[in-house]
Amino acid sequence: MGGPPNSRSVVAAASYEARKFGIRSAMPCSKAAQLAPQAIFVSPRFEVYKEVSDRIREIFLEYTDRVEMLSLDEGYLDVTFNKRNILFAVTIAKEIRSEIFKRTELTASAGVGNSKFIAKLASEKNKPNGLTIVLPDDVIAFIDPLPVNSFHGVGKVTAQKMKELGIHIGKDLRAKNIDELVQHFGKMGIYYYKISRGEDEREVNSCRERKSLGAENTFDQDKIDREDLLQQLREVAIEVERRLKKEILPVKRSLSKLNFKISV
Repeated sequence: MGGPPNSRSVVAAASYEARKFGIRSAMPCSKAAQLAPQAIFVSPRFEVYKEVSDRIREIFLEYTDRVEMLSLDEGYLDVTFNKRNILFAVTIAKEIRSEIFKRTELTASAGVGNSKFIAKLASEKNKPNGLTIVLPDDVIAFIDPLPVNSFHGVGKVTAQKMKELGIHIGKDLRAKNIDELVQHFGKMGIYYYKISRGEDEREVNSCRERKSLGAENTFDQDKIDREDLLQQLREVAIEVERRLKKEILPVKRSLSKLNFKISV
């Protein structure tokens, strides 16, 4: 999904079939076309995605109010005390996946675990359209063989630093003592120490606030005319204003910082 392959657009999302050719999100569409000349490019329909996302969230809310959406297509649910008094989380996961398909004709992957960290890792395990359950007694065995760059909070830079320290998988991370991890990673070392043991005290935050909002436009061709650039800036500013009015201003939040960036 993205703009025409002969434009400067980037890939917004890639199907699992496209990923087999090495196509990834944020890759220039021109490069994606080189990797897979037979690829079909479709334009994004964000309003449609938002509408479908809202419908899926409504399904979540039928089971629990403890819903924390991370994006249009991903979220955490705390079903410990659910509305239907269902005893097992796996039962709820199966029902929700079934309802999503029934109402939207979309498949969904789910991960069941005793923390956000484990549930997230589990949800990534059997994509697409998979269900992974990690029981409390199996947490360490589940974490140990996983590459550390799949852990929440471990980015490219940190993963490289861990690699230099001989930390490649969860088991390697768990072998390090907390003092050593703090020495190399500061306060995050405590977090890494805990997650390597399956410890994650973060709660599902159903009142999660959006921290930033923006808009952007990628030009098909270089623009150097001042008036043309100013007009493009006005259009982007208008779009930001529209989103502000819709998503932030209605809840009486204040604007603390405004960033403007031009990439060349």
